[in-house]
Amino acid sequence: MNELKGRKVLLGVTGSIAAYKSPDIVRRLKEQGAQVRVVLTASAEKLVSPTVFQAVSGEPVRGDIWDEKAEAAMGHIELAKWADYILIAPATANVIAQLASGSADNLLTTLVLASDAQLALAPSMNQAMWNDSATQANCDVLRKRNALFIGPASGEQACGDVGPGRMSEPADIVNRLTRGGADGALEGLKVVVTAGPTREPIDPVRFVSNRSSGKMGFAVARAAADAGAHVTLIAGPVNLPTPSGVDRVDTETTQQMFDATMAAVADADIYIGAAAISDYRPEHAAPQKIKKSADTFELRMVKSPDVLATVAALDDAPFTVGFAAETEKLEEHAALKLERKKLNMIIANLVGVNLCFDADDNEVVVLWPGGRQPFPKLSKQELARQLVDTIASRYRADRAAAAVQAG
Repeated sequence: MNELKGRKVLLGVTGSIAAYKSPDIVRRLKEQGAQVRVVLTASAEKLVSPTVFQAVSGEPVRGDIWDEKAEAAMGHIELAKWADYILIAPATANVIAQLASGSADNLLTTLVLASDAQLALAPSMNQAMWNDSATQANCDVLRKRNALFIGPASGEQACGDVGPGRMSEPADIVNRLTRGGADGALEGLKVVVTAGPTREPIDPVRFVSNRSSGKMGFAVARAAADAGAHVTLIAGPVNLPTPSGVDRVDTETTQQMFDATMAAVADADIYIGAAAISDYRPEHAAPQKIKKSADTFELRMVKSPDVLATVAALDDAPFTVGFAAETEKLEEHAALKLERKKLNMIIANLVGVNLCFDADDNEVVVLWPGGRQPFPKLSKQELARQLVDTIASRYRADRAAAAVQAG
């Protein structure tokens, strides 16, 4: 369910370097059907021009509580009453401290005090500032007042430090609001999904491909995002819209998908290989269109890179989930693939005439070392949600077992 459609979101932007990402938050909120207005602090205006926010929001941008024209009709009270959500992204340590103490010395903090709207904050600051006891105490005060904290993420920071304090990505922030603030089964994890077919050129106008529509992989990507993951979707050539809250990379050939995947999984927690990647490709693609002349035509094929096996074999491999599309002996062939490629899990389904390809529903069986779970025929959207729940459960079990073994 989309909690943002038709809702009114007031985005507050404060003086963190992460403010450069905030226009993307506006864009994503509007894609979800939200109405968006923006308030900038004085520090934020030094980092990102109000003109940028006005362009993406389509609304005037406020910043000064002493704006005579806006305040002639008590504009700050009108804004406070207008909002369903007040989202502050990025939220600096300073603004968190101001809100915790009830300070109201600028337009944004005044709005928060004057509004009954749900307050959400996406912190952004140096890792030492985030870990400081004063900051944590201020956050605890705001949580007790029902404020929602989204993030922060952990990683390398603009100052060169590494640790928690980075603002969550715009997609993650909007996804959290879309779910009404609820945590998901994959909250905070990075998930990479491949989907769709690949095309291997024979000449400039012909190619070798398969019948994959990409619908299952796209549904899995959407379900993973809805479950709180930061999702990178690496798509083959398909005619499907990008799922909400998902970062998409378009590819065509197996080599392109291989390269994009290897770049994306470097820091991924989970990899879900739902793409129907060409096992073989023409050894050479003709530079010009091959003319019809002889009665027969021979095409020499060579093996394509094995994306799934390569990811699973990485020294620091993510939890790796494969798909197996079979026309016979479903579980037998899937189990062999699970073992041969050293996967954590495999999702197997029968394909063929009137089965799976281009359909809106699917029926699968999930296998992992020592276990199995069948799923009856469901819509691909509902099946994807149930599969993501199963993947999340097995991921946690796998990591818990690894921690025990390491300890």
